[in-house]
Amino acid sequence: MGVLSTYGGPGHRYVVDLREVDEAQVAIVGGKAAHLGGLSRIEGVRVPAGFCVTTTAFQWIRAEAPSLDDPLDRLSRLHPDDRAAVRTLSAEIRRTVEGIAIPDDLAAVITRALARLGEGAAYAVRSSATAEDLPTASSAGQQDTYLNVVGPAAVLAHVSRCWASLFTERAVTYRLRNGIDHRTVGMAVVVQRMVFPEVAGILFTADPVTGNRRVATVDASFGLGEALVSGLVNPDVFTVRDGDVVARAVAAKQRAVHALPAGGTQEVAVDPRRQEQPALTDGQVLRLVRLGRRIEAHFGRPQDIEWCLVDDDFHIVQSRPITTLFPIPVAGDQDNRVYLSVGHQQMMTDAMKPLGLSVWQLTAMAPMHEAGGRLFVDATRALASPASRAGLLAMVGRSDPLSRDALESVLDRPDFVLTAPDDAPAGPPAGGPPNPIETDPAIVTGLVERSEASIAALRGDIATVTGPALFDFLLKAFQEHKRVLGDPLSMQAIMAGMEATWWLNDQLREWLGEKNAADTLTLSAPGNITSEMGLALLDVADVIRPHAQVVAFLQGVQDDGFLDELPKLAGGPEARDAIEAYLDRYGMRCVGEIDITRPRWRERPSTLVPLILDNVRNFEPGAARRRFEHGRQEARRKAQEVLERLRSLPDGERKAEETRRMIDRVRTFIGYREYPKYGIVSRYFIYKQALLGEAERLVRAGVLTDPQDVFYLTFQEFHEVARSNQVDHGLIRRRREAFRSYQALTPPRVLTSDGEAHVGAYRRDDVPPGALVGLPVSAGVVEGRARVVLDLAHADLEPGDILVTAHTDPSWTPLFVAVAGLVTEVGGLMTHGAVIAREYGLPAVVSVLDATRLIRDGQRIRVHGSDGYVEILPD
Repeated sequence: MGVLSTYGGPGHRYVVDLREVDEAQVAIVGGKAAHLGGLSRIEGVRVPAGFCVTTTAFQWIRAEAPSLDDPLDRLSRLHPDDRAAVRTLSAEIRRTVEGIAIPDDLAAVITRALARLGEGAAYAVRSSATAEDLPTASSAGQQDTYLNVVGPAAVLAHVSRCWASLFTERAVTYRLRNGIDHRTVGMAVVVQRMVFPEVAGILFTADPVTGNRRVATVDASFGLGEALVSGLVNPDVFTVRDGDVVARAVAAKQRAVHALPAGGTQEVAVDPRRQEQPALTDGQVLRLVRLGRRIEAHFGRPQDIEWCLVDDDFHIVQSRPITTLFPIPVAGDQDNRVYLSVGHQQMMTDAMKPLGLSVWQLTAMAPMHEAGGRLFVDATRALASPASRAGLLAMVGRSDPLSRDALESVLDRPDFVLTAPDDAPAGPPAGGPPNPIETDPAIVTGLVERSEASIAALRGDIATVTGPALFDFLLKAFQEHKRVLGDPLSMQAIMAGMEATWWLNDQLREWLGEKNAADTLTLSAPGNITSEMGLALLDVADVIRPHAQVVAFLQGVQDDGFLDELPKLAGGPEARDAIEAYLDRYGMRCVGEIDITRPRWRERPSTLVPLILDNVRNFEPGAARRRFEHGRQEARRKAQEVLERLRSLPDGERKAEETRRMIDRVRTFIGYREYPKYGIVSRYFIYKQALLGEAERLVRAGVLTDPQDVFYLTFQEFHEVARSNQVDHGLIRRRREAFRSYQALTPPRVLTSDGEAHVGAYRRDDVPPGALVGLPVSAGVVEGRARVVLDLAHADLEPGDILVTAHTDPSWTPLFVAVAGLVTEVGGLMTHGAVIAREYGLPAVVSVLDATRLIRDGQRIRVHGSDGYVEILPD
């Protein structure tokens, strides 16, 4: 049909037949119409006939209301959690849109299109926004649909309502949360012939709960699908796996929604004799799933499909991507692979940008696969072999018990048979290297000196390399990076400290009944670059505290140019020197530091200002020295006490001597556990500075519009841009959109090649009812106010507070000096947060599932750092 309107000049198409629409026309017809057009092209798929009132019509209507400009500007500045303001302003905008009269010319075009669909027909009138039904943002349920609309006047009225529904409270909030500009979103409207089904429902071509792509689920109820979507009825649910109905749950469907002859819909009671009859036969379910697989193949991803059954024939009225599923790593076509999350081992589960992902892959010691902006290692081979399985599970269990449980839940499935593919790497090593290492502090000193010499050589050599040659240089630098990281002596030193910790905890519990004795014995261990970083910021506060002008100035800092202003104030030169010295030592660190694209403290020094001011307010001069010395004395007293108690036991002298050697070993080597990460991020900052220098050259050459565009390219793609001086701006735009969608996803600890996401669970019955279970990593019990902090920049802590957060990396260490305890959602016995909590003497429980959701900011909680649980106390 393709009606061409003459209104607004030649070439302005206000109405277009759905059969002329495809997925490339989202900007003109919106996501819903684009998908319906695509559906109509799939062989065997029936889509009700209809047309689309395009976004061009909406733009004309929008131009007729300049009074919307100010409300839209105000709307864009709202915070999504300011629900009252969002509700009030969005309602105002809707009233304005609905009040705009549809021009006669446009109304005539729509009316002629209706006539071509058939006189006297009933219609479904449905919103189709340009920011819905997209691969990265489905916006499901954000705009409005009207069923059984009868007559041209009613259709025109409902077209206006659909335009207005672009500004429903839920749609506005969704866009605010997803960073979508309200002024860039257009609204089209789909008008289709109404179908009157006996049965309707929803088909998910992947299990929306587990993520399994081999499982489809069908929800079905009598009458229109509105009864199911609105929650009026519990539907029948059918589960299909590999072409068989493997489960069915038939509900008592007491109500249904049916169309009224004069328009609109109504609820009706279902005949009691039919209520518990299946809405579909198994044959119909399988036929529907086969149709869904065809639709899924067309769109290239799992789909959420709305369908109607009319005279035993399925009509598809909508299909959208299931955007809540975590993507599957692309790693060949072998089945039954098991992937282990790298982020849960690295204490950084946030999405990473492509450059960050690729640089981590190029510098990592094992092959890694990307999915959803995160990295995973293929653990299939190690799990498939009984010889390596036990070692892998033991190693993972020490690092993160929930990851171990998640792996075991996969192994326990009888239908998931593991076979090691030929190209699968063995996965993480099952254990450390043999450890014939002496307890000699000179070993650690030598390792640090060699690493620093290598970093200094990198900094000097890279300074003059530019253009495509830079990338060749970096590829060689990455090999040196891995050589230093994989130094056998360095690995032995790390394992020496960890194994001594485990030995002390195990043996002293057996011999003395001491639980987690190593927690006290490692207090203020020497040479820990991360714990020193937290204490060093206390020293910076000591320099600043006496200078009132500096403190007042820092309280108003808004940008990163404040260091240049400090020397103008009394005490400012000293303050600047102290901060600069801190940045010289630690400025390469930041939150999420394994992602090279994250802004470093040296790049964004204002990040440190709130932490410095907290230290000024909460501590007395000399706190760093006193704190370290107190921990050292506590560890010494504990060592003396343990050794005296051991000597009184049978064979006590031998036990005491073995324990003394292990105490020496743990205090010699446990601090070095943190240094390799410091070396990695030191190198990363050098790489980043060089790569940004190249990006700035490309901006000057007119190739890029912004240096940070390269963050959305892989290292290899960036290399090609530097070589060719050409870039695909569309690719960068798509990568930005994908990254934004990945940020909304929660990565699983374990993921299978079927798409099943496993998060793991604790199986304990030795904790109080209602307690949150986790992994005990630092002994002691502390009670205090929970401060739930998701962004380091927004931390507001008082002495005695307990920090509750998703995960911590070394950049969080400056907060540890100000709190009394720690709770995290991710972590293990030897991860950074646990090591520093022990050195600072903070009771800590990590790997507490959903801690930041289950614990409210400001609640009083009790952290049992020795027994691994958290109690939420009555208000």
